[in-house]
Amino acid sequence: MATFISLVNFTDQGIRNVKESPTRFEAFRALAQRAGVHVKEVYYTVGGCDMVTIVEGPEEAVTAVLMKVGSLGNVRTQTMRAHTLDEMKGILGRMP
Repeated sequence: MATFISLVNFTDQGIRNVKESPTRFEAFRALAQRAGVHVKEVYYTVGGCDMVTIVEGPEEAVTAVLMKVGSLGNVRTQTMRAHTLDEMKGILGRMP
């Protein structure tokens, strides 16, 4: 399964209702699970972003879940595909 790391920032709407954020996150976890995406970790952070999430799943499923969450208007995400050391060794080994 592919791993993705998302940097999450609250929108104006999301920060106005920040007390509901843990409940919204649980709804996200349930949505992800129904789509075949596993939420490995979530961290609330202070600084350049408000949350960091780590999820695993098929790329199309992860993209669909993140698009749905973005459409709700509470957060914006910046998502990166992550590779383990072993995965990267395999990728680099395929270089011509």
